[in-house]
Amino acid sequence: MRLVLEDIKKSYDEKQVLKGASFTFEKGKIYGLLGRNGAGKTTLFNCISGEIERDSGSIKLIEDEKVHEELDYSKVGYVFSEPVLPEFLTGYEFLKFYIDINKDKIKDLQTIDEYFKLIDIDEEDRYRLIKSYSHGMKNKIQMLCFLITRPTIILLDEPLTSFDVVVALEIKNLLKNIKNDHIIIFSTHILQLATDLCDEIVVLNNGILEEVESDALKSPEFEEKIIEILKEKEND
Repeated sequence: MRLVLEDIKKSYDEKQVLKGASFTFEKGKIYGLLGRNGAGKTTLFNCISGEIERDSGSIKLIEDEKVHEELDYSKVGYVFSEPVLPEFLTGYEFLKFYIDINKDKIKDLQTIDEYFKLIDIDEEDRYRLIKSYSHGMKNKIQMLCFLITRPTIILLDEPLTSFDVVVALEIKNLLKNIKNDHIIIFSTHILQLATDLCDEIVVLNNGILEEVESDALKSPEFEEKIIEILKEKEND
């Protein structure tokens, strides 16, 4: 299974953010998407997920050599950097609602309390309104949603930065355990996290995507190589 981006372009007014981004992401790998602030990582994710319309280019999902000319956005799970949740519900009410409307997509359904234990949310917090949750707790709920439904494509926009060390490690292990059945793209600015978690690194700069050689991931000079790529593109 492959997610194929071809010549994706997106502008806001006079500013062109994506200038022909092309890349093929494969199932079974965790991809680290690196780029400077404002490089367009969130814009790229928004185009893939259907949150915004791209100006041009194509996004195709190839499954068993069958090409889907238009990506079915229901196959995409998107964990936003800023959580988007109904704050008028309690955590328990939201999770119950989410499970009810997605029952046909869920394999190995567990109880609501078992799901909460998965992300280490205390019993008393489960019955509090989401609007009273910390940013980290809201992020946990977002992360839990895709762990429940397991969409084909998983987009993670800076998701681990608000987690404590223990939960972040648990989430990293979960991602590694499920990656064989998914295409996972992980946006981060933390190079150490990229080397720990990701199988391949893709740099977004000057509106295009460029793969970093996989051998460089384990190299002591990895950080210098990434900085060099970004500086080269900046000076072009």
